[in-house]
Amino acid sequence: MRVLITGGATGLGQALAMKWAQKHKGIQICIADINEERGHNTIKALEDLGAQAFYLHCDITCEKDVKQVAEVLQSRWQGIDFVFNNAGVATGGGLLDENIEQWKWVFDINVLGMVRVSQALMPMMKAQKSGYFINIASQAGLTPIPYMGSYNAVKAAVVSFSETMKLELAPEGINVSVVCPSFFKTNLDESMRSTNPAAHKMIDRFFAKADMTREDVAESIYQQVQQKRFLILTHKLGKRVYWLKKLLPSQRYINKMLAQTKTMKQAMEKHK
Repeated sequence: MRVLITGGATGLGQALAMKWAQKHKGIQICIADINEERGHNTIKALEDLGAQAFYLHCDITCEKDVKQVAEVLQSRWQGIDFVFNNAGVATGGGLLDENIEQWKWVFDINVLGMVRVSQALMPMMKAQKSGYFINIASQAGLTPIPYMGSYNAVKAAVVSFSETMKLELAPEGINVSVVCPSFFKTNLDESMRSTNPAAHKMIDRFFAKADMTREDVAESIYQQVQQKRFLILTHKLGKRVYWLKKLLPSQRYINKMLAQTKTMKQAMEKHK
């Protein structure tokens, strides 16, 4: 089994690498990340589990880096079985807090980065008539909350892009899943960008209250990938909110969310 994980040096990407290594002895894993030190630490941990792992520097906003990853994998493995499009960043703030540069930044990484990697690796899967893309989106892409406009938008784009991939690639024998976790204990807050201090505090509170670890999320993803589910929801509350949105009349759902976000609005506007 040959696995590529972008952003695999830390956080959920690292947890996914460790989970697959625990489940499949002798697995071959490539960690593609911009953090070399953390990348090599992850490789050591994977090797301790019996995996054949190596690190490649890859900035997914750089086409040259992405192309080089594809070339190395073609040379070393002559194919690819799993691609985890995991690398991503976080943003927050109200509509007037987030400038266009911040919107461009998060779109370039969270959406276009995924497109670059998928385009680069798809020819190998197409040639072998098999493969599996697992795209990491977010609960925010399904049931957005206020003051995370750009993040909500990019994750919704990932869900839509994944559905398009699923339909296009199925005839080629290539599978696709999209993962929409809610908040869990991870290091995503390290990349968080916002000009409003309240947005940072809000995200910190969400992470602090999280009832799942990255290992819990990785286990949930692993189990659902075995079932080849397209939409992978990892949190019980996330599933409940998702179905509320699907089943309730639109205005009733909006009114329910407005009532729950009144305190959030007051906190955000206090720091303007």
